Amino acid sequence: MAEQTTIARPAPYLEAAGEKFVDLAAQLAAKPVDTAAFAPTIAGQNVLTQAAQQQAATQAGLGTLQFDPTTGAVSGVGTGTGVAGYQPFLQQAAAYSGPQAYQQFMSPYQQDVIDTSLAEFDKQRQIARQQLLGTQVAQGAFGQGRGQIGEAEFSAQSLQDRALLQAQLQQQGFQQAQQAAAQAQAQQAGLASLQPSLAQSQIQQLGAAGTSNLAYQQAILDAASQAAQTAAYEPQQRLGFLGSAIGGMLSGQPQAYSTMTTAPAAATAGPLSQALSGAATIYGLGSLFGR
Repeated sequence: MAEQTTIARPAPYLEAAGEKFVDLAAQLAAKPVDTAAFAPTIAGQNVLTQAAQQQAATQAGLGTLQFDPTTGAVSGVGTGTGVAGYQPFLQQAAAYSGPQAYQQFMSPYQQDVIDTSLAEFDKQRQIARQQLLGTQVAQGAFGQGRGQIGEAEFSAQSLQDRALLQAQLQQQGFQQAQQAAAQAQAQQAGLASLQPSLAQSQIQQLGAAGTSNLAYQQAILDAASQAAQTAAYEPQQRLGFLGSAIGGMLSGQPQAYSTMTTAPAAATAGPLSQALSGAATIYGLGSLFGR
C-alpha cells in the first residue's frame, strides 16, 4: 500500500492574502523613505535676540555685529572703540579727582566777592583812621612821636587784617570748589556703577523675548518634522496592521498589533527645544552671554 503524505494548507483566501502581503511588503521595502522631509531643522535667530547681542557687544565696546543672512547667527564683529558703556563716566570721575580738579568748580564771581569785601574793609578802615587822627588832634598828639607810633600800629594792623580777610575769602572759595568737585566725582562714579546694571537689564529683557520667540519657532519646525515622519511611515503602519490581521487568522488566535505613535511635541521636545526652554529661564537670572 502506497504511503500518503498529508499537507495542511490554509484556506485559499488566507493563502492568497499571505501571498499578497508578502508582495506588498517587498514593494514597500524596496521603496526608500525620504528622510530629508523630517530631518532635524534649527530655527534661525530672530531680531530680538540679535538686538540683545548687539547691545551686549556695544556695551563691551566691540562695535557692530554681522549676522549670517541664512541662520541669523553672529558671523563677525566690526571695529569697535573698545570703550565699554560705563567707561566715559569713569573717565569723567577721574577728571574730578585730581589735585587740580577744584579749578573747574571755582566760582567766576569769587573775585568780585573778594574785591567787594576788601573795598568795604578799606572803607571802614579809612573811617577808623580818620577817627584816630581826630582823637590825636584833640589830645594834642597829632604829628608827635606818640601819634606817629599809634598811626603806624594802626596801619600795620589794618594790613594784617586785610590780608587775613583776603585769605579767608580765598580759602572759603577753595573749600567750596573742592566739595563741588568731590560731589561731581561721586556722581560720575555712581553713574559708572548704574549704567552696566541698566544696560544688562535691557539686554536680558530683549534676550528673554528673543529666546521665547526662538523656542516657538523651533516648536513649529519640530511639529512639522514629526508630521512629515508620521506621513512617511504611514504605509508601514497600514501594512503592519494587515500583517497582524492575517497572522491572527492563520494561527486561529488574535495577534497583538503594535504601532508607532508620535506623542505631542510638548512631550517629545528635542534637545534643542529643551535647551531653548532652559535658556528662557536663564535670561531671567543672567545675561545673553553670561557673566
